[in-house]
Amino acid sequence: MAHGGPGISAVVLAAGRGTRMRSARPKPLHLLCGRTMVQYVLDSLGRLPLTRAVVVVGHGAEQVRKRLSEDNTVDLPLDFVDQVKQKGTGDAVAVGLTAFTEEELDSDLDADVVVLPGDTPLLRHETITELVTRHRAERADCTVLTARLDDASGYGRVVRNKDGDVERIVEHRDASADELAIDEINTSIYCFKRTLLGPALRQLSPQNSQGEYYLTDVVSLLHSAGYRVRSMVADDPAETHGVNDRNQLAGAEAVLRARTNAEWMASGVTMLDPDRTYVDATVVLGEDVTLFPGTILQGDTRVGAGCEIGPDTRLVDCRVGAGAVIEKAMARDAEIGEGSRVGPFAVLQPGAQVGSNEATGPFYTAPAARESVEG
Repeated sequence: MAHGGPGISAVVLAAGRGTRMRSARPKPLHLLCGRTMVQYVLDSLGRLPLTRAVVVVGHGAEQVRKRLSEDNTVDLPLDFVDQVKQKGTGDAVAVGLTAFTEEELDSDLDADVVVLPGDTPLLRHETITELVTRHRAERADCTVLTARLDDASGYGRVVRNKDGDVERIVEHRDASADELAIDEINTSIYCFKRTLLGPALRQLSPQNSQGEYYLTDVVSLLHSAGYRVRSMVADDPAETHGVNDRNQLAGAEAVLRARTNAEWMASGVTMLDPDRTYVDATVVLGEDVTLFPGTILQGDTRVGAGCEIGPDTRLVDCRVGAGAVIEKAMARDAEIGEGSRVGPFAVLQPGAQVGSNEATGPFYTAPAARESVEG
């Protein structure tokens, strides 16, 4: 962990409906490589010594709260606050701050709070850590994470003064022609001095084209009041992009899958064709596992050392013992013993078990485990 000294907390904005996803599932709970979108955002905070992480929920609040409470893999101190009516990002952050007592907000004058959206699953913990490090090194009151894009259409533009300091952020729909020519955009990721954020939020006005309270207006308020507003340009703009529809979801999943595969190969797993190998972030693989093209490993699947899986094999929530060979097979919630051979063209039903050193023939279908009958 980094950053001793003053406390640091986080507010994650995850209340939106995500209408462009066209789904009954709450937007933060859409899956990428077997994990929810918002969980990746929380993971990015995992290297910070957070005193608290507040998740602002709205649409599907109970589902989001339940899922994140169960999947809190980085053991963050989570709190949840409901934004009953979505009135803009400024209102969402104000709602998030209600999770803190007045004493907490006023007692630590040097405390900081990271604010970020819950739909940026590609964000790396290195980026957030550097943002906080730079914010504190420069003794800033607000630091904005920005990015430079060849095509900045749709994004808020970062407007600087003649000295190069961040003066304000203007939303695309409210920008002038000169402002639209700016290629530096706001990523909606910030680090604020916590004692200043609440008072600034109370000064916001919904006098804009959307009739909403913009968090971006806090930047101009702080700058106009003489506070130190700084910025950090992200090394990779792609990691700051939000996911708003199914096409963007698929694109983000491809990036996360490539990251996952690269990590496994660095750990001693062989993939003959990484582009055609799909491994959920929840899967665990042993050393010297070989994955052939068309392999799909999902859910709570555990594969022992030295196994050969594939080609064209899908395992969901399975346990595979060391040295097993599985090819052209499908299995769900099955146990496959050490040194066993499954396939080709085998199907293992939920609850099926293949013993150690046991072999199945072609076109084998293992029955599901029988349920015990009492009485």
